[in-house]
Order: sequence, then C-alpha cells, then structure tokens
Amino acid sequence: MEEKPKAKLDLNRMPMPRQDPKVRAKNFNEVALGYTEEMALREANRCIQCPKRPCVNGCPVYVDIPDFIKAIRDNNMPEAVKALKSKNSLPGICGRVCPQETQCEDVCSLGKKGAPIAIGRLERYVADWERNHASNLTAPVELPPSTGKKVAVIGSGPAGLTCAADLAKMGHQVTIFEALHVAGGVLMYGIPEFRLPKAIVQGEVDYVKALGVEIRLDSVMGKLATVDELLENGYHAVFLGTGAGLPMFLDIPGENFNGVYSANEFLTRVNLMKAYLFPEYDTPIKIGKRVAVIGGGNVAMDAARCALRLGADEVHIIYRRSKVEMPARHEEVENAEEEGIIFKFLTNPKQFIGNDQGWITAMECYEMELGEPDASGRRRPLVKEGSEFIIDVDVAVVALGTTPNPLIPSTTRGLETRRNGTVVADEETGKTVKDRVWAGGDVVTGAATVISAMGAGKRAAASIDAYLKGK
Repeated sequence: MEEKPKAKLDLNRMPMPRQDPKVRAKNFNEVALGYTEEMALREANRCIQCPKRPCVNGCPVYVDIPDFIKAIRDNNMPEAVKALKSKNSLPGICGRVCPQETQCEDVCSLGKKGAPIAIGRLERYVADWERNHASNLTAPVELPPSTGKKVAVIGSGPAGLTCAADLAKMGHQVTIFEALHVAGGVLMYGIPEFRLPKAIVQGEVDYVKALGVEIRLDSVMGKLATVDELLENGYHAVFLGTGAGLPMFLDIPGENFNGVYSANEFLTRVNLMKAYLFPEYDTPIKIGKRVAVIGGGNVAMDAARCALRLGADEVHIIYRRSKVEMPARHEEVENAEEEGIIFKFLTNPKQFIGNDQGWITAMECYEMELGEPDASGRRRPLVKEGSEFIIDVDVAVVALGTTPNPLIPSTTRGLETRRNGTVVADEETGKTVKDRVWAGGDVVTGAATVISAMGAGKRAAASIDAYLKGK
C-alpha cells in the first residue's frame, strides 16, 4: 500500500489584522482586530502537537496550550475555553498584553524551523469567542464545598485577581480589597483602551466575581484596616498584590514645572478618568503641540501613543540607549513607529526649561554613547561631554518605572522590605517572613509583566491552600 506523503509544515504564521496606522492614530479603538474563525483555524492547524509540550513550561501559569489549540482545530470551542481557563482566569487580558514572544512562543518547537505558533493571538480568539457566546456556555468550573476559611486579597490587579480566582476554585472564601473605585489595578489605569479595552478587563473581573469572590472597592488598606487587623478579625491568610504604583522621577532641574507628568498620572487621567472622551468626561489634561516621553518600555510607548491620539502634532520618545536595548515589546515599538512617533535614541534629559508662568517650554538633553554592559546586561549609557542641545516641548511624560507604595509595609508589623520598597517573599510560594501573609507581583519584583504577576498569584494561592488545609 502506498504511504501517504507527510503534510508540509506551514512555517509562516497568520498575521494579525490591525487598523490602518493613519486611522488608528486618531482614535482609541483597539488596534489589533483579532482573528476571524478562518484565520484561527489556519493558525491552530500549524501546531504539530509535539509530545514534550515546551510551550506549557514556557508559560508562567502553565496553561495547557496544546490542548486549547487542538480544541480550536477540532472546532470544539467550549472545550477550548475549558482547557484555557482551567489554568488562566484572565485569558482575554493575556491574549492582548502578555509578552508571549519571550515566553511560550519563544520555546515553541515550530520556532526552530520557522515562525512559532501565534499562541497569544489564539488565546485572545478563544477568550473573545467565549465573551460573544457566554449565553451558550455552561460554567467551566465546578466549585468544591466551602472550606470555611477566609482569605483577604489586597489589590485587584493581575496578581490579586489570579490568586483570588484560584483560591475560590479551591473552596475558600475570598475578599478582595481595592483602593480605587473600579477593580483591575494597572489593567484599568495603566494600559490604554487601544491596547486593552476596559470592557475586556471588566469581563474578566466579573468572571472572578462569579466564582464567589467578593470585591470591596474604595478600600485603602493600611488606612481602612491594617493587615494585622484583618488577621485578628477572622481572616486566616492575607495576600498582598498591591503592585508598584509609585512613580520614579529623573531628579533633574525643572521637573516641577507644570506640564511635566509622571506616566502614572498621565495614563491614569487618560485611561481610568477617560480624558480621551472629553467633554463627556471632564478630566483636565494638557496636550501641547510637541510632547516628549522619557523612557523605553511599554509604558513609554503607551504614553506616547496616547499623546498622539489626544491631538499632539509631534511626539518624541527620548531613550538613553539604542533601539536594540529598548525593553518595550517589538510589536509596540513597531505600532508606535507606524503611527508616526519620533524616536530619539542615545538621548537623555539634563534639565527642563520653563517660562515665568511655571509651564515647561523646552528640554535640554545630552547625547549619549554606550559603554560596557551594566548589571542588567545592557550596555551602560554614558554622557558625551559638551553634547547638550535643546528640544522645544509643551508637555513631558516621565516613564522610568515604578516602585511599591509604602502604605502597607509601613503599617504592617514584621513585614520585611528591601531598600527599593519591594516586599521580601519566597520566589516559589510568595510566603513573606510574617506569619499568614503572602505577597506577589510587582509589590515583590518591582514593575514587571502582567503574566509574571499572575504566575506569582497562582503560586501563592497554591501555598495558601496548602497552609489552610494543613498540608
């Protein structure tokens, strides 16, 4: 009998449809439009279902990636949802903002010969399919009987939501305390609508609530109650997922001029307070004709692209290293370039210059050159003496990173912190040195990715569950 020829591997992955750059630069609608069914099937059919499943180990929350992709291929979307959400309670978010290219996709077997499977895009496809067919689905998770144990989760960002969801699935009674008036943390206030629509975040929050998790908003812990008071008043364990919301600054002359924002303030006004919907939302924000954003990460890209959409004529990214060293996702840099953002590499501010009314008018900068690698592995930026030059700007946004708010550590007895304000916790379990207190996400690591925070929340939930069940 004649042997069937092996199917030829498709080494080219399905591109993601996107809004035209000239159109999207003037609106806040989502840039990436998502796969159609035909596109998703074609991409899913590229997966070779390799037995070693390296992509699963490459995922911080260990999603059963081959299983949900096979379900797409089999046109069994309820099974795809079940396989995906058995490990990940926030797939609509992860499918949009998780850096899959450095994690699960980076170790995809197909990537050795061609382009890896577009795991993130397929994850988004499944999550969006579920959202559009919610009335046709049964609950993907059956909850066990209650253990009678109560856990307080402080913060409703990705770490807190993940920890709370997993603990609820284990039968524990969970209450999330959120300082803001909406749940979601950085997912709501930090990431723009065009990259992560807030309806998607709210849908994921609603899913966590559907698991029986109570969310108390406008609850500033450390003021409303301390961690010790929670432990003294009925909670058997506490998880700290308060993130890193305290902005870092340049500490140069003129930083207090009007028109100089931290990226936190700028993005919070745009995203959470909806300045982009003015005058429907009367949120004050100044956008001049020329905007400079200092930094090279995803937050800097977000701030620059928001400024462009708010009406700036010219937006500059000021970064002290070269393009090669930029920590932002390649996709976000590419989107920014297509939209007309101007990149000034090997440049660093020396001082901000203002007028008699106290408003910024310009920025004096140095040219930089790269020396030997520093502790981060990137080449150290060095000032070129005598290279100063002036850039005229109306608004500057400082996007240099963040550190944790000191409120919880300063009001919690026996909690160990590092010099940068992060909480000391075991990397594998999230356990702090304080009895019955765990922590995870940016409050432990400093500003990092959404998926790494989710991984920390998941590991902490497993550790808390073991403690509560006496294992």
